[in-house]
Amino acid sequence: MAGTKTCAIIGSGIGGLGAAIRMANKDYEVTIFESNEEVGGKMGQISEGGYRFDTGPSVLTMPEYIDDLFLLCKKDPRDYWNYKQLDPVFNYFFNDGTVIQSFHGKERFGEEIASKTDDDAASIIKFLKDSETKFNITNEVFMQRSLHQPLNYLSMNTLKGLLNFGKIEAFTSLNDSNRLRFKDYKTVRIFNRFASYNGSNPYEAPATLGIIPHFEMNMGTYFPEGGIYKIITSLAQLAEKIGVKFKMNAGVDEIIVEGNKAKGIITNEEKIDFDVVISNMDVYNTYHKLIPSAIKPTKTLNQERSSSVIVFYWGIVKQFEQLGLHNLFYSDDDANEYQKLFKEHSIANEATVYVNVTSKMNASDAPDGCENWFVMVNAPHMKNQNWDELIAKTRINTIEKLNSILKTNIEPLIDFEKILEPRILEKAGQSAFGSVFGNSSNNKFSAFLRHPNFSSRIKNLFFCGGTVHPGPSIPLSLLSAKIAVGMVD
Repeated sequence: MAGTKTCAIIGSGIGGLGAAIRMANKDYEVTIFESNEEVGGKMGQISEGGYRFDTGPSVLTMPEYIDDLFLLCKKDPRDYWNYKQLDPVFNYFFNDGTVIQSFHGKERFGEEIASKTDDDAASIIKFLKDSETKFNITNEVFMQRSLHQPLNYLSMNTLKGLLNFGKIEAFTSLNDSNRLRFKDYKTVRIFNRFASYNGSNPYEAPATLGIIPHFEMNMGTYFPEGGIYKIITSLAQLAEKIGVKFKMNAGVDEIIVEGNKAKGIITNEEKIDFDVVISNMDVYNTYHKLIPSAIKPTKTLNQERSSSVIVFYWGIVKQFEQLGLHNLFYSDDDANEYQKLFKEHSIANEATVYVNVTSKMNASDAPDGCENWFVMVNAPHMKNQNWDELIAKTRINTIEKLNSILKTNIEPLIDFEKILEPRILEKAGQSAFGSVFGNSSNNKFSAFLRHPNFSSRIKNLFFCGGTVHPGPSIPLSLLSAKIAVGMVD
């Protein structure tokens, strides 16, 4: 598939891998430059002490977007990776002892909510139908194509989207919409939480984000055999097979711009010419570090940053039957939680805790009789906090919360520990200000005004990944790569 034209991909995250595979299929000679030792970017893994952890996103939806890359190369995806559908998907734990399970399909989840809360099944079914409607309105118009090219507005799908714009609730906050829909605060908290999927505040972000449950509950949530990192290794294997070259420990220092064209990159003091450059790096850092002299889209780059995370990777020398693959332990006051996170740039003493246990699905991820806990708490992006103090305090509060709900003492069960936090994300993950998702969606249109997948001032420079259009997550990052590559030539 190698051709005479050349393309540099900066970063080997899932967006970068997707872009590399698509560019190779356009007969480009493609080279991926990765500053770390392993492929995957933030979507990595830890294998130590008998435990294995996925380090990045843990929820997989729309696996067909991954399969598309193999089919594009005329390969059978099942020869490279496989996956199972989850049902139930999540266990939701509340302080009063209530445990709610989220199921695939509107009716079954409606029945679960009706049996555990003051809300009825009809309210859940209507919410999930409305979530599907939001998807149908925005999919072709927003997710599958660029919002930044005028010709894309000249289509029937766009016209239908504009005529139905009111149904996506862009002018109502997610929390206000959920408060109107549901009686029970437990139900409100469940659906408010989806704002955190792109690092946003449900008290400010638009109810358009109510589209996310459609992916998870209506369309299905999956687990890859071998863990999430299997997606990365499979795509890297495919990329190598079709001729993509990988340069590891090769961080890009500069994008070479001559006149108004990207001409190549500089890495490890070596200048290499390329016809096309695609950056999978945080778009803020791409401008400020790799093309510092270029005119910057300051209005876009200076929008409010998303939240970050603190993740405790714990090897636990016990198995907990009440836990599944995905578990959420809710705080009693999410208003205070988000106030602390986005207004005070701190973490509430009682914060919602997510626990992912892949050994429930992939037994080899932990020794016999043990479990691998990926324990995540939302954190603010970096803003002069005392991180050592905040992490230590959050660790104590997290253990206390889990102890209270699980009726146990976790501390002596921790056999292995590593911590991921905003300073590491900023340095190793190249995430500006340690924010995981680039800009937040904390105003009415920020979700629609992410940086485009191309540069309007520099020809032959394109962007993919979670910090640009259409947004973060495995599916959207793959779509960003598809959109970016579709603009080349």
